[in-house]
Amino acid sequence: MVRRLADLHLHTNASDGILSVSDLVKKVAGRGIKIFSITDHDNFDALDEADKLAQEYNLTSIPGIELGISFEGKEVHILAYFFDRTNEELLSLLKYLKSEREHRAIKIIQKLSAKGFKIGIEEVLIQANGAPIVRPHIAQVLYKKGYVKNPNAAYHLYLANHASCYEPKIFISPNIVFDTISKSGGISSIAHCGNLPDNLVMNMIESGLDAIEIQHPSHSTEQVNFLRKLTESYFLLVTGGSDYHGDRPADESNLGKYFVYEAEVDAIKQRLQKRKLA
Repeated sequence: MVRRLADLHLHTNASDGILSVSDLVKKVAGRGIKIFSITDHDNFDALDEADKLAQEYNLTSIPGIELGISFEGKEVHILAYFFDRTNEELLSLLKYLKSEREHRAIKIIQKLSAKGFKIGIEEVLIQANGAPIVRPHIAQVLYKKGYVKNPNAAYHLYLANHASCYEPKIFISPNIVFDTISKSGGISSIAHCGNLPDNLVMNMIESGLDAIEIQHPSHSTEQVNFLRKLTESYFLLVTGGSDYHGDRPADESNLGKYFVYEAEVDAIKQRLQKRKLA
């Protein structure tokens, strides 16, 4: 029996990826991936088009999103899958997160201004083109204005965690995030958590986390093995993917290399079905 591959962590230009939905789905199909999830930051604007394209390419598109929060002084990203896109609580949370991203961007711009960089929030909003603002949007503006040699340099020099102009995300209790995802009919997974403190991950599990992203380009073999044991010990689900954006050095080689199997996707569906029957 053919084991269908699933990449559950992809980004389009609806957040901080560089490819359109159509270009990304075409590339995914070309890599032999049969199940995919577009997990743009704090929005799911790409999903309707992804569903239509999936039918054309005989693929399966899973509703996905990546939510960014601050918890215990660390930036934590929560992936959600199989949610109801019309759920009012989820839509309200996304609206709040988008607003807070703009407030965060203004604070970052103020820090950049203190260093002599002349950019405005209007320029960043134009770069975001309606999507929630993420730091790569600010990096793109810095690059376009000639302040740095490329967007990656801008990000790592000024915007990355612990860089001079870094501004933390808003704190939101994980319980609220997990509860909202659950009420929308979805499951939650902590993204690329291999380098997060073990106690933070445990606190997330105790707060109601459903799954852990095991397969990710940033995870070593040792981290993958540790995280898998964690899922087995606490009866958690498994997710994974390439975290493809299209402009990172290893993106092209990672697409199709980091994945989970259809059986692991089926396990998510079975867990959700049990919840409905409970």
